[in-house]
Amino acid sequence: MLRWITGTLGVLLLALAAGCGGSDDHPGNIVEVAQSDTRFSILVEAVQAAELTTALSDQGTLTVFAPTNDAFAALLAELGVTKDQLLANKPLLTAVLKYHVLGSVVRSGDVPVGKAITSIGGGVFKIDKVGADLVINDGRNRKSKIIQANVEASNGVIHAIDKVILPADKTVVETAIATPDFSILVEAVVAAGLADTLSGPGPFTVFAPTNEAFASLLAELGVTKAQLLADTALLTKVLTYHVVPGMVLKAGVPINAPITTVEGGTFTVSPTLVITDQRGRQSSIVAADVLASNGVIHVIDKVILPAP
Repeated sequence: MLRWITGTLGVLLLALAAGCGGSDDHPGNIVEVAQSDTRFSILVEAVQAAELTTALSDQGTLTVFAPTNDAFAALLAELGVTKDQLLANKPLLTAVLKYHVLGSVVRSGDVPVGKAITSIGGGVFKIDKVGADLVINDGRNRKSKIIQANVEASNGVIHAIDKVILPADKTVVETAIATPDFSILVEAVVAAGLADTLSGPGPFTVFAPTNEAFASLLAELGVTKAQLLADTALLTKVLTYHVVPGMVLKAGVPINAPITTVEGGTFTVSPTLVITDQRGRQSSIVAADVLASNGVIHVIDKVILPAP
């Protein structure tokens, strides 16, 4: 009898030990996992200040791109504010934090590289593969790297990132205005009365010619800039030929297929990102995926023209 009791007690103790060790196999929710990691102490404070603790603790399937304390320190320096000032600005804090959350589980191996990713706050960003790294391009075209992926939680997954990402704060027009090499494009958009339209909700994809591209066009047409800007009918036709409805990132550009513009005409794009317009002229996309609040800009080195 004593031997039976001793054996049974041993089995019970082993079972109890296994049960106590189960917390490693069954992690807490996203907030609890963040609370257990000292790298995320400011993130936890921010989540509490924005009153998002319950939302990130509930059952569900979430992906959180979690900035480290160093990432938050860099943001405070960038914005020129203190931590207390940031935590007190609940609307900004909420918008920024929701921009870091997806409504489904996306592990590193399932990241839709190069494609638009929409956060639960509605803002869009993309992730590129750069060598062995996954690099986020946020709405203000700032970069952040995933430094630790696939930290499991009971209601989703966490990816640690080295820079706080921020949602877009400029439309495609405001982005062009802030870019010196688009100054003639901006003049043209204003002259054609398209600034308000391109500042609307969109989304728009704009193939944006540089100042050098416009200078080449003036020489090709044998006109001055003033003459081109004064011909609003031609200007409107040309500019709307550079705009495609919807947000089309580089990874989603149809290759060797007609792309229909707002103007109604089409152009094609080759695998090397060379555009052929309706007059058989060619222009190269020299920079892609400049994100804005209402679309995306691709920089081109030659003005494209619709059919005459």
